[in-house]
Amino acid sequence: MATTLVRPRHDRWIGGVCAGLARRFGMSSSTMRLIFVISCLLPGPQVLIYLVLWILMPSER
Repeated sequence: MATTLVRPRHDRWIGGVCAGLARRFGMSSSTMRLIFVISCLLPGPQVLIYLVLWILMPSER
């Protein structure tokens, strides 16, 4: 498991948040994206949390 939470440079689709979270927790980025899309079908602030993470997560150097 990685120790830092950053948005990677190469495995981005929109903002790199799902790829960064997947790398941090040792999952594939496709699995994390699937989990995010499925969670968007449920009521809650998922998109807002994604936007906040996009702003707060630093980009990989």
